[in-house]
Amino acid sequence: MESQVLSSRKELLAACDTLVVKVGSRVLSTEDGKLDVAQITSLATQLSLLSEQHEVVLVSSGAVAAGMARLAMAERPKDLARLQAVASVGQAHLIQTYEQHFSRHSRHAAQVLLTADDIDDRTRYLNLRNTLRTLLKIGTIPIINENDSVSVDELLTTFGDNDRLAAMVAGLFARPALIILSDVDGVYSARPGEDSDAMVLREIETVNDSILALAADTSGGVGKGGMYSKLKAAHFATRSGAPVIIAGGRTPDVLKRVLEGEEIGTLFLPQSRGLAPKKRWIGFSAQVAGAVHCDSGATQALKKNGPSLLAIGILRYEGSFHKGDVLSICDADGNEFARGLTNYSADELQKIIGLKSEAIAEKLGHCPYEEVIHRDNIVLV
Repeated sequence: MESQVLSSRKELLAACDTLVVKVGSRVLSTEDGKLDVAQITSLATQLSLLSEQHEVVLVSSGAVAAGMARLAMAERPKDLARLQAVASVGQAHLIQTYEQHFSRHSRHAAQVLLTADDIDDRTRYLNLRNTLRTLLKIGTIPIINENDSVSVDELLTTFGDNDRLAAMVAGLFARPALIILSDVDGVYSARPGEDSDAMVLREIETVNDSILALAADTSGGVGKGGMYSKLKAAHFATRSGAPVIIAGGRTPDVLKRVLEGEEIGTLFLPQSRGLAPKKRWIGFSAQVAGAVHCDSGATQALKKNGPSLLAIGILRYEGSFHKGDVLSICDADGNEFARGLTNYSADELQKIIGLKSEAIAEKLGHCPYEEVIHRDNIVLV
C-alpha cells in the first residue's frame, strides 16, 4: 500500500478492507466515571453505517465503568478482587448496551474477551484470527476487550492496555486501518496546557524517537492508556502496513467524518512494505521468553543486511527458554533492536555461544540448525 499513490485520507482509508476502531474508557465515561450511554448510542450508529462498506471490529474499554454504574459505586475500587468483580458485572452490562443499540440498525454485537495468553500462543493467535474472520462473514460486529475478570495485568498495570491490543487485532487482518478514539483531538506538537502555540499534527510519516518524545505515559483516572501507548500502537500498526488515525472520540460524527477524508485528528502513514502476518506476531504480539546479546559485528549486520543470527555472534543470553520461543535480540549494551524465534533452547545455547556453525555438531553431538535464529524469523523493532 503506497502512501504516495493514495494521495488523500479518503483514498487511503477506502483501500482498507477492515476498520479496527478502539474507544477508551474516558470516551465512554461520564465525569463521575459511569458509563456514558449517549456515547455508545452515537458509536453504535456510526459503526453500523461504516459496516455497510467495510468489515468493522470494535476494541472497547469500559467494563469497569459499566460495572460501577450497574452497582451504583461512587469510586473505582483499588484492590484487584473487587476490580475483577466489578469488571465482570460491567462487561455483561457493556455488551448488552452495545447489542441494544446495534440491533436498532439491524446489526448484532459479538463479544470476544482476550487475555495475554491468547495473543502470545501462536495456535490460539491463529484461532482468534479465524474466529474474527468468521464473525465478520456472518455479519456481526465483534467487540473485543481484555478479559478483566480474570486478567491481572490490564487492571493493575497494563496488558499493553487496549491501545496495544487494538494494534494487535489490526495486525490479524490483511488490509486494515486502525482508528483510535481518544479524549484528546490528536497528537499535539507540544503540551497544550504548557504551550499556547501547541497544535494538532495532521500527519505523521514515521513514529520515531522525536514523535514519542511528544507524549509521556501519564495515564490515570478511569482510563489506562495515555498518549504514549497510542503512539506505540500506531508504530506497530503502521509497521504492519495499516494507516492509523488518532482523533477525538467526542467529536460529532467523528468516524463518518474520518472516513470521508476530513482532516480531523492525526493520520499516521502506513509503511509502504508492511510486515507479513507471522512477523507481526513475532515482533509485536508474542511475549519474549528471554534475550540474546550480540557483538558489534552481528548487531550491525542484522540491522543493515538482515542475515541470520549465528552462535558466533552471540556474547551471552538471559532467561530460560525453549526452541520456538520468541527472544529479544539486543546489542552488547542490552538495547533491544530485534526479536526472533530461537532454534535452540537456553541449555543448548549455553554450550554453543561463540562457536562457528561447523563446531556445533561436535559440541552437541548433532547440528539441527546452523542458525540460532533464522533471518526469516527475525523482525527489527
